[in-house]
Amino acid sequence: MTSARSVQTHAGARAQPKRSGRTLKPSTREALYGYLLASPWIIGFVLFTAGPLIASFVIGLYNTDFLTTYEYVGMKWYQNVLTDSLVRKALINTALFSFAVVPLNTVIALVIAVLLNQGVVGQSFWRTLYYLPSVVSGVAVALLFAWLYHPDIGLFNSVLARFGIQGPRWLYSESWAMPAIILMSLWGAGSAMLIYLAGLRGIPTALYEAAEIDGASSVRRFFSITLPLLTPTIFFNVVLNIIGSWQVFTAAYVMTDGGPNNATLTMVLHIYRTGFRNSYFGYASAQAWLLFLIVLVFVVLALRSARTWVHYDRV
Repeated sequence: MTSARSVQTHAGARAQPKRSGRTLKPSTREALYGYLLASPWIIGFVLFTAGPLIASFVIGLYNTDFLTTYEYVGMKWYQNVLTDSLVRKALINTALFSFAVVPLNTVIALVIAVLLNQGVVGQSFWRTLYYLPSVVSGVAVALLFAWLYHPDIGLFNSVLARFGIQGPRWLYSESWAMPAIILMSLWGAGSAMLIYLAGLRGIPTALYEAAEIDGASSVRRFFSITLPLLTPTIFFNVVLNIIGSWQVFTAAYVMTDGGPNNATLTMVLHIYRTGFRNSYFGYASAQAWLLFLIVLVFVVLALRSARTWVHYDRV
């Protein structure tokens, strides 16, 4: 009898499932699943953004061409970049480009979007027509405008000549080269126009109907309804334009290679010259960090200023 009870007790003990040491909380398990799903982006960010960012700062501490020379120079390049006259020239050119392109691109894209939002005939056609230049290769656009700007056989000067106007030498003139590149950059305003158009579609039509009943003119409706409610979209495009304009490279490289007499030498083009033409990769990294800090300052200023003019309340 005793042995039967003993066997039954042992069998019951074996039948009970073993408990695990510690179970995860649902919130912890959910967080782990989230990190697991986001891991491809996290790995990509570490390998292709954060990693190269840190590596570029370290490279800036060396005088190296990546082949024969590896000389530690400390903060020498970061000090030289602040006193280099050519770097100063490139920064001034890039600043002029940015300060001209950002407001012009914003205004032109906004005007086109407002006009297309009026229900014009063939709206899809016009929207595609204005957006199409944005998807064309930057090199192709630069080569096209290099021909259009040619002082002897270019289309622009040929048209001006028909009206008896002597056209400028455009890319061959120190005073006209940068304005020519600025005008060319407005070719791609279509991408911002689509974003503005999407923002305009999100504004409730009831607001316009109520304003119209109250006797508000179209100009008053634009400045009292459209513009305030569109400020988040404007802010988004402005920040993107600031970042992109300070990184201008293709047009200056293809059309003028920074000339004439460094009149179109931009900061990214100068970094390219320093690193890949002259093989001073440490100095090029220091210049890249200077550009990064300048762009960061302008973006932070834009974020701070947004508190006073960007309105996120939607009715």
